[in-house]
Amino acid sequence: MPIVTAIALYFVIWWLSLFVVLPWGIKGQHEAGDVVSGTEPGAPVAARMKRKIIQNTILAGIIWLIIFLIVQFDLVTLDNIPFLPNFVPDKI
Repeated sequence: MPIVTAIALYFVIWWLSLFVVLPWGIKGQHEAGDVVSGTEPGAPVAARMKRKIIQNTILAGIIWLIIFLIVQFDLVTLDNIPFLPNFVPDKI
Protein backbone atom coordinates (compact mmCIF):
# COMPACT_ATOMS: atom_id res chain seq x y z
CA MET A 1 0.00 0.00 0.00
CA PRO A 2 1.54 3.35 -1.00
CA ILE A 3 2.24 5.77 1.85
CA VAL A 4 -0.19 8.42 0.57
CA THR A 5 -2.98 5.84 0.41
CA ALA A 6 -2.15 4.62 3.91
CA ILE A 7 -2.27 8.16 5.32
CA ALA A 8 -5.51 8.96 3.50
CA LEU A 9 -7.06 5.71 4.76
CA TYR A 10 -6.03 6.50 8.35
CA PHE A 11 -7.49 10.01 8.02
CA VAL A 12 -10.85 8.66 6.83
CA ILE A 13 -10.91 5.96 9.52
CA TRP A 14 -10.01 8.56 12.18
CA TRP A 15 -12.94 10.81 11.25
CA LEU A 16 -15.41 7.92 11.00
CA SER A 17 -14.36 6.42 14.32
CA LEU A 18 -14.63 9.84 16.00
CA PHE A 19 -18.42 9.52 15.81
CA VAL A 20 -18.16 6.17 17.60
CA VAL A 21 -15.92 7.52 20.38
CA LEU A 22 -17.75 10.80 21.06
CA PRO A 23 -20.64 9.35 23.11
CA TRP A 24 -18.40 7.16 25.32
CA GLY A 25 -18.79 8.12 28.98
CA ILE A 26 -20.84 11.25 28.34
CA LYS A 27 -23.35 12.27 30.96
CA GLY A 28 -26.00 14.80 29.96
CA GLN A 29 -27.05 17.74 32.08
CA HIS A 30 -30.46 16.16 32.71
CA GLU A 31 -28.77 12.97 33.97
CA ALA A 32 -26.54 14.93 36.33
CA GLY A 33 -29.49 17.02 37.54
CA ASP A 34 -27.69 20.28 36.72
CA VAL A 35 -29.47 21.81 33.71
CA VAL A 36 -28.17 25.29 32.93
CA SER A 37 -30.94 27.68 31.92
CA GLY A 38 -31.05 28.28 28.17
CA THR A 39 -29.12 25.13 27.18
CA GLU A 40 -30.19 21.77 25.82
CA PRO A 41 -30.82 19.29 28.67
CA GLY A 42 -28.91 16.61 26.74
CA ALA A 43 -25.77 18.75 26.48
CA PRO A 44 -22.78 17.09 28.13
CA VAL A 45 -21.65 18.16 31.56
CA ALA A 46 -17.97 17.58 30.70
CA ALA A 47 -17.04 16.67 27.13
CA ARG A 48 -13.39 15.64 27.88
CA MET A 49 -12.36 16.18 24.25
CA LYS A 50 -8.62 15.64 24.83
CA ARG A 51 -9.38 12.18 26.22
CA LYS A 52 -11.75 11.47 23.31
CA ILE A 53 -9.11 12.45 20.75
CA ILE A 54 -6.55 10.12 22.36
CA GLN A 55 -9.07 7.26 22.51
CA ASN A 56 -10.05 7.89 18.90
CA THR A 57 -6.45 7.95 17.71
CA ILE A 58 -5.79 4.58 19.35
CA LEU A 59 -9.01 3.04 18.00
CA ALA A 60 -8.35 4.37 14.49
CA GLY A 61 -4.80 3.00 14.64
CA ILE A 62 -6.07 -0.48 15.53
CA ILE A 63 -8.70 -0.42 12.77
CA TRP A 64 -6.13 0.90 10.26
CA LEU A 65 -3.67 -1.83 11.21
CA ILE A 66 -6.28 -4.54 10.68
CA ILE A 67 -7.23 -3.14 7.27
CA PHE A 68 -3.55 -2.70 6.34
CA LEU A 69 -2.78 -6.33 7.18
CA ILE A 70 -5.79 -7.55 5.19
CA VAL A 71 -4.73 -5.54 2.13
CA GLN A 72 -0.98 -6.18 2.45
CA PHE A 73 -1.22 -9.96 2.80
CA ASP A 74 -4.26 -10.44 0.50
CA LEU A 75 -6.29 -12.07 3.25
CA VAL A 76 -9.52 -11.02 1.52
CA THR A 77 -9.61 -10.53 -2.24
CA LEU A 78 -12.40 -9.96 -4.73
CA ASP A 79 -12.23 -13.67 -5.58
CA ASN A 80 -13.27 -14.48 -1.99
CA ILE A 81 -16.59 -12.69 -2.39
CA PRO A 82 -19.00 -15.27 -3.85
CA PHE A 83 -21.77 -12.98 -5.12
CA LEU A 84 -19.52 -10.85 -7.36
CA PRO A 85 -19.62 -11.75 -11.07
CA ASN A 86 -16.54 -13.03 -12.84
CA PHE A 87 -15.06 -10.00 -14.59
CA VAL A 88 -12.37 -11.95 -16.45
CA PRO A 89 -13.50 -12.97 -19.94
CA ASP A 90 -13.35 -16.69 -20.77
CA LYS A 91 -11.68 -16.13 -24.15
CA ILE A 92 -9.20 -13.38 -24.75
